[in-house]
Amino acid sequence: MTAPAERESADNGRPDVPEAALVAARAADTKLGQNTVVLAMGEFLGVTDAFVITSGANSRQVRTIVEEVEHQVKESVGRSPRATEGLRDLTWVLMDYGDFLVHVFQDEARAYYDLERLWGNAPRRSGDEILSEQRVED
Repeated sequence: MTAPAERESADNGRPDVPEAALVAARAADTKLGQNTVVLAMGEFLGVTDAFVITSGANSRQVRTIVEEVEHQVKESVGRSPRATEGLRDLTWVLMDYGDFLVHVFQDEARAYYDLERLWGNAPRRSGDEILSEQRVED
């Protein structure tokens, strides 16, 4: 999992997630990722700390979001995904960074799989909340 210094503190009332997951969420937003949310998964899954979930309207936008997430996380924290799945059909792309996973869906696939409902008890941070935090820090 992630070292404490690399984690967003839960002391401020926000879910505890790796800072790199927030970088990924902000990157998705720069390419117009829709309804981006970060779920704190640490207490539910022993294999990862967070899910970043976002979607695009079509395969071109999904690819653009995936490329931007990979670029921004690499530039910001020097990390690349351990594995990326779904690049062939671009309906649901999964980027595995170990301590967090990025799910980039086309809208229809996101509605079908509905991870936010499946993991409805997980603490979450919306894209708007994450973006407003960045503006305060800047």
